[in-house]
Amino acid sequence: MELKNQIETSLKEAMRSGDETRKRTLRLIIASIKNAEIDKGSALDDSGVLGIIQKEVKIRKEALEGAEQAHRDDLKEMTLAEIKILEEFLPKQLDEAELRELIKTAIEETQAKSPADTGKVMKILMPKVQGRAAGDQVSRLVRELLSQ
Repeated sequence: MELKNQIETSLKEAMRSGDETRKRTLRLIIASIKNAEIDKGSALDDSGVLGIIQKEVKIRKEALEGAEQAHRDDLKEMTLAEIKILEEFLPKQLDEAELRELIKTAIEETQAKSPADTGKVMKILMPKVQGRAAGDQVSRLVRELLSQ
């Protein structure tokens, strides 16, 4: 709940300062959180809020690719600004070397031998990297290390 309160406080500050991009982005994330809470039927904890923020960042990164392909610099700048705002609420992201070490440890724990064991490794690994690495990146590295 602390993260949700932090976002709401940041929204109030953005409203006072007149920062339209920040205000719009924070309102969208709060709306996404409230929709998820309605679907779930209860309040989200910080890990649930982190998951929603990550999902929103992923959506914007996909939109960024589309803006680049369409040569829309205006959309590109706006999307980059939104991503930057959302990333303020995510914990420090793991670099690839740190992530590889965590994956190797998880592989040893599960005694995984082949890419068929990816699910076992991901089950142990995802709670450890929640909010600090994208799931698709983790999955790709797990498959890569299990293929060696």
